[in-house]
Amino acid sequence: MYDYPLSPFWDTQDIIDVMSLYNAVEKAYEEGISKDEFMTCYRRYIKVVDSKSEQKQIDAAFEKVSHYSIYKVFQKAKDNDWIDMR
Repeated sequence: MYDYPLSPFWDTQDIIDVMSLYNAVEKAYEEGISKDEFMTCYRRYIKVVDSKSEQKQIDAAFEKVSHYSIYKVFQKAKDNDWIDMR
């Protein structure tokens, strides 16, 4: 278990949406996830975190604690219907 990067400025729904993306990324690395499921979570996430620079900061912080990359999963989702990062 590790500390997820979260902003004190997010409301409860924002945190739920961001946590859903973190869980989707974990799923991609641990068992695989469909592109549709991942992209649904990703779209909610970018509504909360709409700045590219903030997205990069969050991805770096998340990767530092989990060793999982949001960006790498997103890149794989571009060309695959099933994402398996194992």
